[in-house]
Amino acid sequence: MTILGIETSCDDTCAALIEAKSGKFRVLKNVVASQAELHKKYGGVVPEVAARQHVETIIPVINEAIMGAKRSSSKNSRPKIDAIAVTSGPGLITSLHVGVETAKALSLAWGLPLISINHIEGHIYSSLLHKSPSPIPRRGSGGGNVENRKIYFPAIALIVSGGHTELILMAKHGKYRLLGRTRDDAAGEAFDKSAKMLNLPYPGGPEISKRAEKGNPQAFAIPRPMIQENNFEFSFSGMKNAIRLLIERLRTDAPSERLSDATLNDLCASIEHAIVDVLTTKSLKAAEKYNPKTFILAGGVAANKKLRQTLKNSLPKKTRLLVPALNYCMDNAAMIAIAGYYHAKRDSSTNTQSVHIPKKNFQKCATLKANANWELVN
Repeated sequence: MTILGIETSCDDTCAALIEAKSGKFRVLKNVVASQAELHKKYGGVVPEVAARQHVETIIPVINEAIMGAKRSSSKNSRPKIDAIAVTSGPGLITSLHVGVETAKALSLAWGLPLISINHIEGHIYSSLLHKSPSPIPRRGSGGGNVENRKIYFPAIALIVSGGHTELILMAKHGKYRLLGRTRDDAAGEAFDKSAKMLNLPYPGGPEISKRAEKGNPQAFAIPRPMIQENNFEFSFSGMKNAIRLLIERLRTDAPSERLSDATLNDLCASIEHAIVDVLTTKSLKAAEKYNPKTFILAGGVAANKKLRQTLKNSLPKKTRLLVPALNYCMDNAAMIAIAGYYHAKRDSSTNTQSVHIPKKNFQKCATLKANANWELVN
């Protein structure tokens, strides 16, 4: 089965072509058109700007993914595609619309099944994308074999990004239960907003991690909200406010209100340590209660070295840790295509409702809509 994946939930326009055979996957082409430079001057993603850029970029990106993959001898033909998988939510509604409407048009024009995928579910399956293709061109990547990985159940997934911080229990493919999520801000937002307050470049998470390597994580006491609560929920709003007050105090005490490099490095190390501490503490509590065979770490913040290493060292030895390759932690369409494969495989036997086949039900496929608040629950 060859699946075209499309992802436009936030500020990256993504398309990928994957080949699934006997439970193994091959990424034929993975293309990501990043908008990071475009949004840098705003210090964050502007939804309307992101959507307009998606409109300009979506067709060239899809064309690059399709025609860049292995194809037949005819120069004008596209490779055989069996289905299209598209992110339908959650995310920025204006961005989601671009991907969903484009996928619907291609599904109807080509007569291909259209598979609606939850963005969080896509991140879960990104854990199967272990090997980074090489070399990586300017805005995409070529083919590469995915290591023969498997999710053993029960599994727990920690999804951490700029918009999401969730612990999810996975009983089997397609069966999810939300254990807990952030009550306010996400971990990635705490990283990015802290970096903005420190006048570090956008996106802020990688900049904080880079400086943290040179700093003392014990230099400043950063609060860890809800870390002792007997649940699996998170809160980073109070931590963000405490960091703001700390930065203001340090600048008041500093000559010219400019922090030294040493102080800045210590602040970054302390901030990173606090965020990672909260995430790992909650994860270990969930692992202790539900005894998972697999623990999945995914989402943009999964690229954080300290978080990856801390979980690796702390989880029970009987629990396998699955983490995506660094370039697949961020939003990408290969993970959406792989999630689509499991939907197609499951729906062929159980006749569930995520796969829309235009030949059988034109109206249902045509009326598929983006859902900015789609929750991954059963």
